[in-house]
Amino acid sequence: MADKNHELRQSHSRQAINQRLDHKQRSYLGDGILGAIDGTITTFAVVAGSAGAGFSGGVVVVLGIANLLADGLSMAVSNYQGSKSRWEKLDQARRDEEEHVDNIPEGEREEIREIFRKKGLGEPELEKVVQAITKNRETWINTMLSEELGLDLSPAEPKKAALCTFAAFLAAGFVPLIPFFLPGLQLFTKIAVSAITAGIVFFLTGAIKAWITKTGKLRSGLTTFLIGGSAALAAYLIGHWLRQLGFAQ
Repeated sequence: MADKNHELRQSHSRQAINQRLDHKQRSYLGDGILGAIDGTITTFAVVAGSAGAGFSGGVVVVLGIANLLADGLSMAVSNYQGSKSRWEKLDQARRDEEEHVDNIPEGEREEIREIFRKKGLGEPELEKVVQAITKNRETWINTMLSEELGLDLSPAEPKKAALCTFAAFLAAGFVPLIPFFLPGLQLFTKIAVSAITAGIVFFLTGAIKAWITKTGKLRSGLTTFLIGGSAALAAYLIGHWLRQLGFAQ
């Protein structure tokens, strides 16, 4: 406990705090986790649905690769557009706040005053805070953007977010297809190995997500595993049902 407290005190020294603030970087792990989960679900759902429909291993590979590339690209583009829209919203809001500060500064000062009054500050500290913030135009505008509008001042870069999502989607999504490229295995064995590897990816992805969010790794891993497994089971049952109806011949 003493060592932990000492480590915590060291991490909150002025030097350590300034170092974190100066080198603050946007994490793209969330984009990768999302891509990995969706990629694995997408391709293993193809495997499970094809198994239920009675398709051959060759058909599984064709459908799996096609879905992997198409869905991965679609997800990356969607993430790119979403990240880009957040930047556009931030830019527009910044222009609006700049105009307000230039044209109605007293009104903007009053907004700053009300923001920090609601945080519990009273006179004379409140007026000192207002004066300190509004003394610097950039600080003033950034405070309005984050405190009044609730905007993230450094959203994810669209290209990096899209690339992380696409790369994780392909890497994790390809794993359930690997057994179908191995020679000498019966189709049933390939499907079984695919299910095992997909389950491992589901669990590890959930555990990594829990490591990032500092929550229970076992619970998160099992939850992700169950979600992926449920999607695969649904795909298998639908494929089997369509086969019974004569649509999958």
